[in-house]
Amino acid sequence: MKRNSRVIYTFIAILLGLFVGSIILLIAGYSPIEVYKQLFLGIFSNPKYIAWTIIRATPIILTGISVAFAMKTGLFNIGAEGQFVMGSLGAALAGYFLMLPPGIHAIVAVLVGALFGALWGAISGVLKAYRGINEVISTIMLNWIAIYFSNFIMGTKNFVGSNVQVSQNILPSASLLVMGEYKKTEAGRAMLEGIPGAADFFSTQVNWGFLIAILMAIFAWYILKNTTKGYQLRSVGFNKHAAEYAGIDVKKNIIHAMFFAGLFAGIGGATQVLGVSGRLNLLIGAQGYGFDGMAVALIAASNPLATIPAGLLFGALQYGGTSIQSLLRVPLEIINIIIGIIVFFVSMPYLYELFTGRKTKPVVKEEKTSVNE
Repeated sequence: MKRNSRVIYTFIAILLGLFVGSIILLIAGYSPIEVYKQLFLGIFSNPKYIAWTIIRATPIILTGISVAFAMKTGLFNIGAEGQFVMGSLGAALAGYFLMLPPGIHAIVAVLVGALFGALWGAISGVLKAYRGINEVISTIMLNWIAIYFSNFIMGTKNFVGSNVQVSQNILPSASLLVMGEYKKTEAGRAMLEGIPGAADFFSTQVNWGFLIAILMAIFAWYILKNTTKGYQLRSVGFNKHAAEYAGIDVKKNIIHAMFFAGLFAGIGGATQVLGVSGRLNLLIGAQGYGFDGMAVALIAASNPLATIPAGLLFGALQYGGTSIQSLLRVPLEIINIIIGIIVFFVSMPYLYELFTGRKTKPVVKEEKTSVNE
């Protein structure tokens, strides 16, 4: 499917999802017009709501990049959730135990979180490359290991917080909050009051994570499209036997693909801890960021750049859904149904290509052209 056709189809799929959602709302006894109006107002009527939409979208964009990157290399990364958790753990440890100047401390903590996620992703890459273990199985298992490992580390004597449910707070020097403590000063308040809507926008936990997500999307896209490593990764994903015949180290590139996928998800966890929560919480199950990332990657057609608008759509629906739940008493599950329907319609071309194999010939032709060049 061509790029322009893909964009048009995705837009139609979103409209179809909203239309089917309208039917469900009518069956449930709610007015679709009122619900969608409140959904829109709950996102755009106040700068604070826009800020919270961005905050909600940021970790989903980064896990979406993680899944999309892996899919471009022929791997299905179910482990973005566990990599996200490990990134959160690494950033929280670095944010609390390291004593560094402000700014530098935040950068180092993000890098530590990225490394934790990358190494966690690389484990499944090694298992697949050298033991032939399917990455879907290994990453699902690693998700639960990451959750319980995080709980174990969080509860250790030197890291447990005021109660057993939380860890110690990160140091202020490691925070990714935009303006940080400055917005609480008299000069900061005066500056924000002079800009319409700024005080409401920055009263939230808006942080540098969204900018980091945009940079990571560009970085992932650039690696895949404009580097030798990206060509090798895509070649292995398309046909590992042909790639091996061409002299590409298949095992090494499988590990590298999962390393990069884990890195992006780990950064997602790091930005969430350093910019929003400020600490770790005891986890009794999956938080859902990694699984939401899979849906975002599908909507984005595995394009790292397209995960930005796809993640913003997800974040908007999730945050706006809370307003219709509180004001109109509409169950939040209906928003989840609408999201699921949108993902279903968007993924239909993949099902069509899977059963018909129509996409095979054009892709082969494209790869041959690249080799000849």
